[in-house]
Amino acid sequence: MLIVASWQKFPSTFGLKGFSEKYPDSNKILSSIMGEKGLARRGWLVKMGQKLYALTREGRNVIRRVMLEEEEAPTPGTAQRMNREHERFLKSLFDSSAVQKFEDNRKQELSFADACRFWGVTENMKGDHLDEKLESMDAVLAELDRILADVDAEMTGGRVVTAGDIRVMTNIHRYMEDRFERHLNLLRKR
Repeated sequence: MLIVASWQKFPSTFGLKGFSEKYPDSNKILSSIMGEKGLARRGWLVKMGQKLYALTREGRNVIRRVMLEEEEAPTPGTAQRMNREHERFLKSLFDSSAVQKFEDNRKQELSFADACRFWGVTENMKGDHLDEKLESMDAVLAELDRILADVDAEMTGGRVVTAGDIRVMTNIHRYMEDRFERHLNLLRKR
């Protein structure tokens, strides 16, 4: 979809040589993202998976400048203070074995125990209590995504958290819900 949309907007830049008005050149578009001079190398995108990227804070600032939403981009390093509850929640996620395995491209090694630690559930939790815990995870992630949509937040240790970080956590959460659906359903039926 990105390839076609880019080509439709800029056919002379992203069109196939000799046929620029008829066909896109996916290699041109992908090298603009992943290549040596691409958006990821410039720090405007961060890789989240195979051919899956999210905007960084700098990327959002560039978009703001280009779209003329703001006369000047926010000063680098400006971030709101994160409240303790959200900080505790995120620290447990960032430190979890599930996130570590995702970051190391070892998601195939994920176990249900990794997922349980990420969610803060025990393997003997039952039905309603389990669902409440997972729904609470969804709600807090959605709230953090909304809060961090326009401004980043800084944790006590100095780590800056962006909306992109929250989307990564949300994607990990959803991936594990899908992957361990059978396990979760067994716990619900106990």
